[in-house]
Amino acid sequence: MLDGRADQAVADLPEGLVYAGVSWGAATAQRIAQTRSGARGALLYEACLPVTGEWAVGPWPDRVPVQIHGMDQDPFFALEGDLDAARELVGIVGPELAELFVYPGDRHLFTDRALPSYDAEATALVVRRSRDLLDRVG
Repeated sequence: MLDGRADQAVADLPEGLVYAGVSWGAATAQRIAQTRSGARGALLYEACLPVTGEWAVGPWPDRVPVQIHGMDQDPFFALEGDLDAARELVGIVGPELAELFVYPGDRHLFTDRALPSYDAEATALVVRRSRDLLDRVG
Protein backbone atom coordinates (compact mmCIF):
# COMPACT_ATOMS: atom_id res chain seq x y z
CA MET A 1 0.00 0.00 0.00
CA LEU A 2 2.74 2.49 0.91
CA ASP A 3 4.81 1.46 -2.11
CA GLY A 4 1.78 2.21 -4.28
CA ARG A 5 1.48 5.67 -2.76
CA ALA A 6 5.17 6.34 -3.36
CA ASP A 7 4.80 5.20 -6.98
CA GLN A 8 1.82 7.53 -7.44
CA ALA A 9 3.75 10.42 -5.90
CA VAL A 10 6.54 10.13 -8.49
CA ALA A 11 4.45 9.02 -11.47
CA ASP A 12 4.14 12.48 -13.00
CA LEU A 13 7.60 13.73 -12.07
CA PRO A 14 10.17 14.20 -14.82
CA GLU A 15 13.18 11.95 -15.34
CA GLY A 16 16.58 13.08 -14.17
CA LEU A 17 15.87 13.12 -10.43
CA VAL A 18 18.01 12.10 -7.50
CA TYR A 19 15.96 9.96 -5.14
CA ALA A 20 16.70 10.17 -1.43
CA GLY A 21 15.24 8.73 1.73
CA VAL A 22 15.94 7.90 5.36
CA SER A 23 15.38 4.42 6.82
CA TRP A 24 12.19 3.01 5.29
CA GLY A 25 12.21 6.01 2.95
CA ALA A 26 15.69 4.99 1.76
CA ALA A 27 14.35 1.60 0.78
CA THR A 28 11.60 3.34 -1.17
CA ALA A 29 14.05 5.74 -2.82
CA GLN A 30 16.28 2.83 -3.78
CA ARG A 31 13.41 0.82 -5.22
CA ILE A 32 12.24 3.77 -7.30
CA ALA A 33 15.77 4.59 -8.48
CA GLN A 34 16.18 0.97 -9.56
CA THR A 35 12.81 0.53 -11.26
CA ARG A 36 11.86 3.94 -12.67
CA SER A 37 13.76 4.99 -15.76
CA GLY A 38 15.87 8.10 -15.80
CA ALA A 39 17.18 8.27 -12.23
CA ARG A 40 20.09 10.70 -11.91
CA GLY A 41 21.27 9.32 -8.57
CA ALA A 42 20.28 8.02 -5.15
CA LEU A 43 21.05 9.04 -1.59
CA LEU A 44 20.27 6.24 0.84
CA TYR A 45 20.38 7.11 4.52
CA GLU A 46 20.39 4.32 7.10
CA ALA A 47 19.01 1.59 4.84
CA CYS A 48 19.94 -0.36 1.74
CA LEU A 49 18.10 -3.17 0.00
CA PRO A 50 19.85 -6.19 -1.49
CA VAL A 51 20.57 -5.94 -5.22
CA THR A 52 20.85 -9.70 -5.69
CA GLY A 53 18.97 -12.67 -4.30
CA GLU A 54 15.32 -13.27 -3.56
CA TRP A 55 14.68 -9.87 -1.91
CA ALA A 56 16.26 -7.80 -4.69
CA VAL A 57 14.05 -5.43 -6.66
CA GLY A 58 16.32 -5.66 -9.68
CA PRO A 59 19.77 -4.69 -10.85
CA TRP A 60 21.26 -1.28 -10.21
CA PRO A 61 20.76 0.94 -13.29
CA ASP A 62 23.79 1.72 -15.46
CA ARG A 63 25.70 4.92 -14.72
CA VAL A 64 23.51 5.94 -11.76
CA PRO A 65 25.58 7.11 -8.78
CA VAL A 66 24.57 6.18 -5.25
CA GLN A 67 25.67 7.05 -1.76
CA ILE A 68 24.76 5.00 1.29
CA HIS A 69 25.20 6.40 4.81
CA GLY A 70 24.78 4.63 8.15
CA MET A 71 26.34 3.94 11.53
CA ASP A 72 28.55 0.91 12.07
CA GLN A 73 26.55 -0.40 15.05
CA ASP A 74 23.07 0.87 14.14
CA PRO A 75 20.82 -2.04 15.19
CA PHE A 76 18.81 -1.75 11.98
CA PHE A 77 21.31 -0.64 9.34
CA ALA A 78 24.41 -2.49 10.51
CA LEU A 79 22.97 -5.47 12.34
CA GLU A 80 20.00 -6.46 10.15
CA GLY A 81 21.78 -6.80 6.81
CA ASP A 82 21.55 -3.36 5.25
CA LEU A 83 25.27 -2.71 5.69
CA ASP A 84 26.03 -6.00 3.96
CA ALA A 85 23.64 -5.06 1.14
CA ALA A 86 25.35 -1.67 0.85
CA ARG A 87 28.77 -3.31 0.59
CA GLU A 88 27.43 -5.63 -2.09
CA LEU A 89 25.94 -2.70 -4.02
CA VAL A 90 29.26 -0.84 -3.96
CA GLY A 91 31.04 -4.01 -5.08
CA ILE A 92 28.68 -4.47 -8.02
CA VAL A 93 28.39 -0.85 -9.12
CA GLY A 94 32.02 0.04 -8.42
CA PRO A 95 33.66 2.82 -6.43
CA GLU A 96 33.40 5.30 -9.31
CA LEU A 97 29.62 5.44 -8.89
CA ALA A 98 28.85 3.91 -5.50
CA GLU A 99 30.02 5.21 -2.14
CA LEU A 100 29.41 3.76 1.29
CA PHE A 101 30.00 5.99 4.30
CA VAL A 102 29.94 4.27 7.68
CA TYR A 103 30.05 6.46 10.78
CA PRO A 104 31.03 5.30 14.28
CA GLY A 105 28.02 4.82 16.51
CA ASP A 106 24.94 2.78 17.29
CA ARG A 107 22.20 5.27 16.53
CA HIS A 108 19.38 4.97 14.04
CA LEU A 109 17.95 8.19 12.60
CA PHE A 110 21.11 10.03 13.63
CA THR A 111 20.50 12.85 11.13
CA ASP A 112 17.19 13.93 12.66
CA ARG A 113 17.92 16.85 14.97
CA ALA A 114 14.51 16.47 16.63
CA LEU A 115 15.44 13.05 18.06
CA PRO A 116 17.73 12.07 20.94
CA SER A 117 19.67 9.91 18.44
CA TYR A 118 20.87 13.01 16.57
CA ASP A 119 24.61 13.20 15.96
CA ALA A 120 25.59 16.69 14.78
CA GLU A 121 29.14 15.78 13.75
CA ALA A 122 28.10 12.76 11.68
CA THR A 123 25.21 14.70 10.17
CA ALA A 124 27.55 17.46 9.03
CA LEU A 125 29.58 14.84 7.14
CA VAL A 126 26.44 13.31 5.66
CA VAL A 127 25.30 16.71 4.40
CA ARG A 128 28.71 17.60 2.95
CA ARG A 129 29.07 14.25 1.20
CA SER A 130 25.51 14.35 -0.10
CA ARG A 131 26.07 17.81 -1.53
CA ASP A 132 29.21 16.51 -3.23
CA LEU A 133 27.16 13.86 -5.02
CA LEU A 134 24.52 16.40 -5.98
CA ASP A 135 27.20 18.72 -7.36
CA ARG A 136 28.61 15.87 -9.47
CA VAL A 137 25.27 14.96 -11.03
CA GLY A 138 24.04 18.57 -11.19
